[in-house]
Amino acid sequence: MHERTLYLGCDSIEHCPGNKCVLESWFEETPYGIVFEDDGDTGYFYAAHTEQGILDALHIYNVEDVTDRDTPSTISLLWDETFDLAALEINGYIHAVFDFIAHAGYCRNAFPAAYGDWLREPSRLLDDALLTRLLTLH
Repeated sequence: MHERTLYLGCDSIEHCPGNKCVLESWFEETPYGIVFEDDGDTGYFYAAHTEQGILDALHIYNVEDVTDRDTPSTISLLWDETFDLAALEINGYIHAVFDFIAHAGYCRNAFPAAYGDWLREPSRLLDDALLTRLLTLH
C-alpha cells in the first residue's frame, strides 16, 4: 500500500474569506471539474460535469464564523493523477474531497446532507481516518 499523490489542478490563490471569488479546475482528460466559491457570505466546494453541470456541493465555511477572515489563506484545488479524486486544501489542510468513482463528496462538517441523483454515498463526514483511507492505494 502507498499513499496517493495529489497535484495542483490550477494555481493556488491567496484569499480572505468574505471576498467574493471563484476558483475552478478542469482538464481535457476528464468530464469532471471542481470549483471553490466564496459568495461573500459562504464558502462552497462543487463537483461539476461538463455536460451535467453541478453534481454536488459541500459547505466549507460561513464567513461570519471564520475568526481570522482578515488574514489571507492559501486556497488550492488538488487532483490525483487519474482524476478520480479531487480535494480542496486551505492552508495545507484538506477541507473537502470528491471521489468521482464512488460518486461521493465529503467535508469536515458533513453539510449539507447527501442529496441528488449523482451521489451514491450517504455519509458526508470527512475525518482524518476517512482521508487516510481515500489517499491510500491498495
